[in-house]
Amino acid sequence: MEITVGMGEIKIARPPDLLVAIGLGSCVAVALYDNKTKTGGLAHVVLPCIGEAHDKSHPLKFTDVAIDKMLGLMKNYGAGIDNLKAKIFGGANMFPEIIRSSSSMDIGKRNVQATRNELDKNHITIEAEEVGDHMGRTVLFDPEDGSVVVKTARVEVRKY
Repeated sequence: MEITVGMGEIKIARPPDLLVAIGLGSCVAVALYDNKTKTGGLAHVVLPCIGEAHDKSHPLKFTDVAIDKMLGLMKNYGAGIDNLKAKIFGGANMFPEIIRSSSSMDIGKRNVQATRNELDKNHITIEAEEVGDHMGRTVLFDPEDGSVVVKTARVEVRKY
């Protein structure tokens, strides 16, 4: 069964379920996986840091809050935090003609950096990533083996 993870959501699953994040632009899909328990978690983060936000009414859309919450949920599902590996996808600059990659307005780039920082802070290795560029992505995450299939707006399909 495919379980869709919407913007600002986190879902945890085990086989045979798949976790899916559709239409990532500047958002980042953070996939965490424990290969011993075959537990997978997927967060669809929208913004880098809750501390910079005016509206904090949906805290799971922020990278720092979402990753912390996902770690707690995975632990509740029996995942070993020391066993977790990560894969990250998205963080595109969908408007390169307007927003330069050096600009603080490049939310995709800031989301990727915030994701890397949070994972590093929690000592979680990033095993694979496909970030940046100027294209939308959809990801399908399989907790059976930790694989992620990425489909792009350019009709390309890759497996990580």
